Amino acid sequence: MVDVTVIGGGILGLSAAYACARRGARVRLVERHHIGAGSSGGVVGALAPHTPERWEPKKEFQLQSLLMAEGFWQGVEALSGVPSGYCRLGRLQPLRDAHALALAQEREIAARALWQGQADWRVVAAADHAGWAPQSATGYLVFDTLSAHIHPRRALRSMARAVRALGAEIIEGREVAPAGKTIWATGQAGLEELSQVFGRPVGNGVKGQAALLGHDARGLPQLFGEGLHIVPHADGTVAVGSTSERYFDDPTATDAGLDDVLARVRAGFPMLRDAPVLERWAGVRPRSASRAPMLGEWPGRAGHYILNGGFKIAFGMAPKLAGVMADLVLDGDGAGIAPEFTVEANM
Repeated sequence: MVDVTVIGGGILGLSAAYACARRGARVRLVERHHIGAGSSGGVVGALAPHTPERWEPKKEFQLQSLLMAEGFWQGVEALSGVPSGYCRLGRLQPLRDAHALALAQEREIAARALWQGQADWRVVAAADHAGWAPQSATGYLVFDTLSAHIHPRRALRSMARAVRALGAEIIEGREVAPAGKTIWATGQAGLEELSQVFGRPVGNGVKGQAALLGHDARGLPQLFGEGLHIVPHADGTVAVGSTSERYFDDPTATDAGLDDVLARVRAGFPMLRDAPVLERWAGVRPRSASRAPMLGEWPGRAGHYILNGGFKIAFGMAPKLAGVMADLVLDGDGAGIAPEFTVEANM
């Protein structure tokens, strides 16, 4: 008595199960370890847009998903009674020189049209954000109001409880043969399996290391500079990260790579110089060959579907990906899948 089986208990699997269950489907989610065992169970949770320029389907899809996110997570929390940590407070980025300042001003104009008046990309004085502003050689920052953040682990708990509240079943700690239509949202392991099945690489795992600091900056925007994300959470912690490592021996071990991240954080963000490290985290994020999310029918396997390749933007893309996946699986409607998102685009 199952219409849809979802394999994988990360953010993409849970969101697909949620969307299908909301549409009235009888859903079972199977996670062979535990919810959030993979890269979704990290600490950072930055939901940030691409720059408003050189517009393309991927950027438009992400824009729509980020604009949907507040209502999406409100719906999840209403069912679960568990806060997700979602909050749209924007992001500050330093501008290092005159060229970066001029480019940011051009993007400010572009954002008015491309972001449809629903969010801003503004050049602001660093002095306006004294005490939390990243160091900026020009004295100016970019402040965008589209960026948001979420607490990854709380969000997964909230989503899992919401899925159960909709009548779906979640099985953890073992493998169960799928029934009905099947969505494979299996992260790095799934990309490896697909590469073997198709006889060519369709993606790879990229290791990331991050840390959680004891510093209360709740209510403040996230920061991004020198390749570092600084994300304040509502529980009085600040997440910092992350590395991007194509080659690694231990997928869950932290090492000198994270030490370097922490040193750069303390040098570039003086307000965090004395913040204690509460947790060190490492995990492997699934990146598709196209670097875009990968979804669609599994070629040659009727009734099976692929949802993978979330990489660094899975939480931000999840609201819209979930709806598009439900349309495909329940109605056979794949019109919402951009050409670069298809499975074939990664083969």
